[in-house]
Amino acid sequence: MKESRNLEFKEMIQSNTFLKTVSAFANYGTGRIVFGIDDDGLVKGIKNAIDFCLSIENKMNDNMNPVPLYDLNINDDSTITLTVYESDLKPYLYKGKAYKRHDTSTIEVDRLELNRLVLEGSHQSYEELVSRKQDLTFQCLEKALKDKLAIQELNEDILKTLDLYTKNHQYNNAAALLADQNNYKGVDIIKFGQDIDEIMDRIILENKSILLLLEESVEMYKKYYQYEKIDGTSRKIVNRIPENAFREAIANAMIHRFWDINAFIRVSMFDDRIEISSPGGLPSGMSEAEYLDGQISMLRNPIIGNVFYRLRYIEMFGTGIKRINKSYYDSITKPEFKVYENSIIIILPTVLDITNLTSEEQQIIQLFHGNLKLSRAEIEKKSL
Repeated sequence: MKESRNLEFKEMIQSNTFLKTVSAFANYGTGRIVFGIDDDGLVKGIKNAIDFCLSIENKMNDNMNPVPLYDLNINDDSTITLTVYESDLKPYLYKGKAYKRHDTSTIEVDRLELNRLVLEGSHQSYEELVSRKQDLTFQCLEKALKDKLAIQELNEDILKTLDLYTKNHQYNNAAALLADQNNYKGVDIIKFGQDIDEIMDRIILENKSILLLLEESVEMYKKYYQYEKIDGTSRKIVNRIPENAFREAIANAMIHRFWDINAFIRVSMFDDRIEISSPGGLPSGMSEAEYLDGQISMLRNPIIGNVFYRLRYIEMFGTGIKRINKSYYDSITKPEFKVYENSIIIILPTVLDITNLTSEEQQIIQLFHGNLKLSRAEIEKKSL
């Protein structure tokens, strides 16, 4: 066995530092600490296992605040497994500090992540907190609601229905994000030329309603990936990249990203693809496999998600991955999804329709897509 993000070995207890890992597992994901195994994975065993377990229990009771849920088991090879379960009363602190796992090591969380743990422990989200800016107007939101839901005017009752007020009758952060003007970074869109050193166009969208961010991002998309084609006596709109896939990717970036960090959603436009990078990894409790399969939806910003759902920008019960994949059903090229600890990147390639192509033609196009030149050796390597 090898140590991993959710598994740590300890030969003995030389100090209380193993409690940092206990904090990390309780805060960010169930994990195990196996005592009696050295760093190389060799089993050494524990003498006086019952006394050893009592010592672990005492150390946790005396030094953890609060004490997380855990199990202690004595194994047949004389090792002891401490299983620490991710629990609800976050943050779980050791000496007043919270910790998280970084690969196979344990590190202290910063103030921002500690604040997130506090919110999670109180079953709140950032968007529910009182906004620092209270002089908000909602002309953009009102227009969208009139167009989509045929409301007569946006009033206080509708704002309450959309959960844009706190219990103390103040605007929350979700309201600020939807307001006409705010203090948030939005979307940074760059159209590149032949490479990243050649910038053809750029717009930085910030300090305005996320509804406008979505609308203006789509307009930038249309400028470079949509054109009209004359077919007989009619005109036809042709999308080099599916518009609904781009809309879905941008909308999902807005409802799943961390809004408490001063960062942009970055959209990099190339001739053969669009890359959309969103700040913040997967929501707590969602695995990469569950995200990619699109079976469950866990909104980091449920209030914003509810507004987008009412306006038909997203589906409430789905991550949007299935809809993005479906838009490429007849294309040789397929979207890619890259999940990192602090970001998610969606890559939308230009469409290559498979209609009337032989399997050999499809393979050749697939090889050269995104590559203007390939050597014989590169072709042979890609063909393996």
